[in-house]
Amino acid sequence: MKQRLFLNLLIFLIILGCSRKKDRLDIDVADISIAPVKIHRYDLDLFKVNPRQLKSELMALKPEYPFFLGTDLNDTAKLDGMLQYLENPGNREFYTAVSAKYQNLEKIENQLTDAFRHFIHYIPGFRVPRVYAYISGGDYEYPAQFADSVLLIGFDNYLGTNFKPYIGDGLPAYRIARMNEESILPDCVDALVKAMYPAQLPGNNLLEQIIEAGKRLYLMNAMIPGVAGRLRIGYTKEQCDWIGKNEKHVWAAIISNRMLYTTDSKLIRSFMADGPFTAEFSKDSPPRLGEWIGWQIVTGYMENQPEVTFEALINEKDAQKILSQSGYKPGD
Repeated sequence: MKQRLFLNLLIFLIILGCSRKKDRLDIDVADISIAPVKIHRYDLDLFKVNPRQLKSELMALKPEYPFFLGTDLNDTAKLDGMLQYLENPGNREFYTAVSAKYQNLEKIENQLTDAFRHFIHYIPGFRVPRVYAYISGGDYEYPAQFADSVLLIGFDNYLGTNFKPYIGDGLPAYRIARMNEESILPDCVDALVKAMYPAQLPGNNLLEQIIEAGKRLYLMNAMIPGVAGRLRIGYTKEQCDWIGKNEKHVWAAIISNRMLYTTDSKLIRSFMADGPFTAEFSKDSPPRLGEWIGWQIVTGYMENQPEVTFEALINEKDAQKILSQSGYKPGD
């Protein structure tokens, strides 16, 4: 009897394993050969410059950092601006903290190397960018930027929740909670995705806007599949636990209250804007619930339509079609 039960269980597990749908984003990119990423330390090298020999030492750095120093270093106004930047007490504090926390970037370089392999796999003609670390001087809106084939990482945006100047600069707690090392890779990939696939006009109703946000998160998922979902969307573990338990209730509320096709800008902002939580729900809820819902819908759509390419997804303007073909029914 026990032997028969064991055999039945074994057969069931084999059938289950064979019938399980393979995630189309579960790919092996190990055979894609690229040079290991090196993050060029403009952040450290610049602040080692002697202000009394500013011009000559900047000239010496110029060949290594043409993106930053490809300007006329004979222009006294530009040199004065650089001197003010270097002597700014806030920038000096950023530099001291960054140089202490981020002496070795090997882990981040390895993560970027793997992410770039995924970009090459999915995006024909993708060119690996040159990567620079720099001190943004508190440019909190754009911690990572992509421009002119260069990826810029403002490491002063990732000094941890205990970095007091963040509070002094008036940053809200929900923002500070994301300003740590584990956010660097998602922010870099987000910057690259946005640069390669500029935002489409999001449309007038909530459905259209959540689908556009969902497309971006799906692409991020493809490029860094090994990174926890909460980091890709910028949630805490507690916020992820909340949406895991309440996703079906959120969707039910959207449907029963006829929000899906609303054009009410205030209501749409409550679902899409960053903040400590989503105003339509409890204070334990994560912000940007529209992004989360859109991400799940787009994921379902792409899993059900394996022939749809990334390019086709981005160019698909029919949000209702994506919803209908996604099979999205949380809680089933």
